[in-house]
Amino acid sequence: MKPMADPILTLTPEGLYCPRGGFHIDPVRPVPRAAITHGHADHARPGHSAVLATPETLGIMAVRYGEAFCETRQAAPYGARTTVGEVTVSFHPAGHVLGSAQILIESGGQRAVISGDYKRQADPTCAPFELVPCDLFVTEATFGLPVFRHPEAADEVAKLLASLALFPDRPHLVGAYALGKAQRVLAHIRRAGYDRPIYLHGALERLTAHYVAAGQDFGPLLPVKGVDRKELAGAVVLCPPGSLSDRWAQRFGDQVTAFASGWMRVRARARQRGVELPMVISDHADWEDLCTTIVETGAAQVWVTHGQEDALCHWGRTKGIDCRPLHLLGYGDGDDGPEEETAAEGGQESGQEIVSAG
Repeated sequence: MKPMADPILTLTPEGLYCPRGGFHIDPVRPVPRAAITHGHADHARPGHSAVLATPETLGIMAVRYGEAFCETRQAAPYGARTTVGEVTVSFHPAGHVLGSAQILIESGGQRAVISGDYKRQADPTCAPFELVPCDLFVTEATFGLPVFRHPEAADEVAKLLASLALFPDRPHLVGAYALGKAQRVLAHIRRAGYDRPIYLHGALERLTAHYVAAGQDFGPLLPVKGVDRKELAGAVVLCPPGSLSDRWAQRFGDQVTAFASGWMRVRARARQRGVELPMVISDHADWEDLCTTIVETGAAQVWVTHGQEDALCHWGRTKGIDCRPLHLLGYGDGDDGPEEETAAEGGQESGQEIVSAG
């Protein structure tokens, strides 16, 4: 990236800022103008004056925060070029969740890409990751350690179906984050041929219904609230991860507890949570895909944020790439950022807020 007195990106207390365009990217507090990569709450917050995002992300923000989540909004379909101040902005698929995008900023012959959260594994519930060549690449590093190598999600779901066959009298409670993970797990379960009704915790209902309205087919889904536990023998029940250790789960009796998360690669985390069936399913790039993406962008300069920054920066420097950790605050270190499935997300059956570092 050519050095310039007027940089294309800078850091402010609110987060990444494009001075030539006069907007922040995924700011951590309300700002006059924000470009949002995706709908997870550690990236998409309410209260901005103006928001630029994909139509799907705007829809998700409306579901989570209400239609008045900002004063004005502008939809940016994938690939469309929008002039903002002195820069051109376009959004490109990140493969993370529905509507997730990498943001490309072009100005003065420079190209900067802010990845947001991304993955390169196939996901039937969102557009696949698109490689965007650039001079400056701002990448996440949630799983930026060599130990993290994510298996195929379909193989992890096969473990769940094998457990159902082995324990046909036990309900299987699957912890999955409300946005993206729950819907991805549902899609893979159906692709594996499971056609029985799947039960949902109330906190997952609204966003799952939003995915269905966007064209996803998850087969028969039923709310678990009020269902007699005798009817749930051998059934799959999806819930927020925090519910697995909440009083809410106790009413299911002798259940099998599963948790779909990239962190389930760390067996100690599974044991700490009392998870019987860890499912290593992540919506973030693993170590190999992070390294591959950095190289394939062709970026001479890489900024690393919200995750294992130092390890990835060290690797990049060994490859002759100018890598710098950003140490941004306000972003979650969980598989999908902070777990946020509360009553505002669609109704908790226990009536208590679920809080977990995930």
